[in-house]
Amino acid sequence: EVDFWIIPIIQGFVQIEELVVNYSESSDDDKSSPETPPQESTCVDDVHPTFLVALISRRSRHRAGMRYKRRGVDKNGNVANYVETEQLIHVHNHTLSFIQTRGSVPVFWSQVGYRYNPRPRLDRSENETVSCFRAHFEEQLKHYKKQVIINLVDQTGREKIIGDAYLKQVLLYNNANLTYVSFDFHEHW
Repeated sequence: EVDFWIIPIIQGFVQIEELVVNYSESSDDDKSSPETPPQESTCVDDVHPTFLVALISRRSRHRAGMRYKRRGVDKNGNVANYVETEQLIHVHNHTLSFIQTRGSVPVFWSQVGYRYNPRPRLDRSENETVSCFRAHFEEQLKHYKKQVIINLVDQTGREKIIGDAYLKQVLLYNNANLTYVSFDFHEHW
């Protein structure tokens, strides 16, 4: 009886743009030069193809929250602040899709305190984390078949404890459909 009063809400972002790409290597001066020999007329689409680009991001309702207040994974395998972003490109009657997901590291961890960048801590043992980590990635692999995990956690600083716990869970899960890559921004400045 109350369905009439309930409005479904999706938190996310959508943008669609039409782009024209000029592949020509010659400068504009060369094109208008009287010495430039006349060229065979070509389809405008071949010279300046039109791309329709769409970006769609959807944020999960499970474990949504403020940064530093909502971290890690829950007992059902939902990670904090999970977002799926799909990039669609349509050109020459072909549509391509690339999907990227992001979320908190799927182990039990938190950051306590109100100061900027509080120190992270593990909240449960490795054994208590295994089933929830597994639940998270089984859901991911059900939807996406294969995944490349890019761990952006600082590998040497205060976040090292989280990065180490993440890697340990990936090794324990040992699934051939997961590829793990550690990328430390501090090494690439």
